[in-house]
Amino acid sequence: MTADPHIRTLTYPDLPKVMAIERRSFPTAWSLSMFVLELSNPSSICLAAMQGNDLVGYLICARYAEAYHLMNVAVDPERRRQGIAKALIDELLERAGADASVTLEVRVSNVSAIALYESYGFRSVGTRRRYYADTGEDAIIMWRAIGAPWEAA
Repeated sequence: MTADPHIRTLTYPDLPKVMAIERRSFPTAWSLSMFVLELSNPSSICLAAMQGNDLVGYLICARYAEAYHLMNVAVDPERRRQGIAKALIDELLERAGADASVTLEVRVSNVSAIALYESYGFRSVGTRRRYYADTGEDAIIMWRAIGAPWEAA
């Protein structure tokens, strides 16, 4: 059994490990400059999941006027299915606040991520056709908003 991850703020020295995980996790990886841009934004929430001294996952969430945009979540492929993404999202929601509105896009084929997001109250509100340039795959647009119309009755 692997120890629960410790979640802390992501820092610039973490970026080499982040880039390694990013390249193993996504067909079209973010560039280093994209991570630097989000880390330099004081309103972004950028988190690192640590197991011992190992960075095993990360989360990038931008803050906009009315909502947070969960832009990137990844876990080292060898460490998946251990609750690391859940721990990252738990910390995001703690820092953003219980009533924060959060949106994201997720590949329609990423069934496990969709199920995880739904467990936090995210709901599908639309589709972005051919959103992912690498494959042309559609993205599901998901929102988590307290008091949102889809939560009624």
